[in-house]
Amino acid sequence: MNNLRIETLDNQTSFAPGSPIAGIATWQMEAAPGAVEVRLFWFTDGKGDRDVGVVDRVRFDNPSAADAQPFAFTLPAGPYSFSGKLISLQWALEVVVLPGEHATRLEIVVSPTGAELDLTTLGGQPDRNADGKGPTR
Repeated sequence: MNNLRIETLDNQTSFAPGSPIAGIATWQMEAAPGAVEVRLFWFTDGKGDRDVGVVDRVRFDNPSAADAQPFAFTLPAGPYSFSGKLISLQWALEVVVLPGEHATRLEIVVSPTGAELDLTTLGGQPDRNADGKGPTR
């Protein structure tokens, strides 16, 4: 019967850096947990080591077994969400029941464009001169 849910207001999943983000964390557990945390964090995925940065958290101590609580954060100026050939950086909101392993997350995008930046399309070809035959000097 363990059930966790996290959602943003208006189900928004794309945010500009520095903007507010708010929502509701909902849980229904078989027994009252010691605490529930909502976390705002980024993580890398891809080749090499995985990095994680927890930016902020809201903790609800000694909650009831079933509840719904609002949360609010202000996003930092960066890093932006991006995907490259070898690595990507993603943002997420997560609700975690403590102690234990129960958690669920909602992936979000943090970018000034409203979309994840695609680094595979940046700087891939050298600039060409007017006739298209060679690099510009």
